[in-house]
Amino acid sequence: MGTITLKKAAKTPETETAAAQKVVTEMLATIEAGREQAVRDYAKQLDHWTGDIVMSAAQIDTAIAEVPAQVRADIDFAVKQVRDFALAQRQSVHDVVTPLHPGVTAGQKVVPVNVVGCYAPAGRYAHIASAYMTVATAKAAGVKTVIACSSPFRGGGMHPHVLYAFKAAGADVVMTLGGVQAIASLAYGLFTGQPADVVVGPGNKFVAEAKRALFGKVGIDVFAGPSEVAVIADDSADPAMVASDLVGQAEHGHESPAWLFTTSRALAEDVMRRVPVLIDALPPTARDAAGAAWRDYGEVIVCDTREEVAAISDRYASEHLEVHARELDWWLDRLTCYGSLFLGEETTVAYGDKASGPNHVLPTKGAARYSGGLSVHKFMKTLTWQRMTREAARDIGEVTARISRLEGMEAHARTADDRLAKYFPGQRFDLGEPVKV
Repeated sequence: MGTITLKKAAKTPETETAAAQKVVTEMLATIEAGREQAVRDYAKQLDHWTGDIVMSAAQIDTAIAEVPAQVRADIDFAVKQVRDFALAQRQSVHDVVTPLHPGVTAGQKVVPVNVVGCYAPAGRYAHIASAYMTVATAKAAGVKTVIACSSPFRGGGMHPHVLYAFKAAGADVVMTLGGVQAIASLAYGLFTGQPADVVVGPGNKFVAEAKRALFGKVGIDVFAGPSEVAVIADDSADPAMVASDLVGQAEHGHESPAWLFTTSRALAEDVMRRVPVLIDALPPTARDAAGAAWRDYGEVIVCDTREEVAAISDRYASEHLEVHARELDWWLDRLTCYGSLFLGEETTVAYGDKASGPNHVLPTKGAARYSGGLSVHKFMKTLTWQRMTREAARDIGEVTARISRLEGMEAHARTADDRLAKYFPGQRFDLGEPVKV
């Protein structure tokens, strides 16, 4: 039979990129020139916000006073899950000291960056989980200053639940800003005087393009696009659960791909019948988003073998990848390209998105081929150092001088020559042929 595509996407995320790039380029140029006033102008124009940008401690306390006890408890639980996993990741990297040659010692020192900017969107939905996913992970890495941003929610101030999540996770500064102007403010240090070393967090295509454009000036988590889900399923899978999980992620937005890779044509056809019914039963906002996403970006591919399914899955490199199939350990060993992997029906992307522990800021648009998701490692630098004795400089110096001259770099070679002459006066060394040109 071979591989059969029962449903093919009509669009790709790249089809929506060009217009966003033009808008973002113009906005960043305006903000770089006009600084804080330009940001205030955009906040008023785009979010109808004219209030304070940086929230005071009193303003934060007043705003979160209305957050119900159960909401606080749920957020606190999720923050602990994320923090505990991040702390475990932190323990996986450590300082190293190793002897390389008699008298030569080298090492690595793992240190956090100083300032991180964390963005949580609040457009179609209030992204409570994004607030604690980013901030709690940065604080677990040991970052001194975390500046958190979220946009005004539906014409008012910051959503109080997002604000509580920022505070519970340990944010040091909170700013009411959204979109491109928020990302630019974090990168340039506007309103705080502290430019971020790294800016992280999900957002729409304009936020993603702003991060892409500013990469180099600051570090970023990933080149993000619309949220994606892929489900791998065989004939043992429950089609109702598969369909539910595809729709569960399609509600992220109109451009969110949902893919099914399966060895069972019967299951594929059953899922394709169920998905539209589930979408029609959603409330209006989610129904609109999921309907467009499934219509324009949904795909269903049927393969003969699980090896073919694994190969296709690695080629798509989905942000979220669920496996509803036999022999889960086989899939864990075989699959190599995904943002985060969910093994078995018992887990689902929504668990990872909200409360299970691993971070939900993940690579999209194929970036999982070369990148993982957000972790404490994104906020840490592995710095190397070296020290050696004068006796060790004898061996290292000779080799350095000869290689430098082979490359044509005479000034490099002479830094070795000078040390050998100082430390070992009167001794002769093979330093290579001096560069003539």
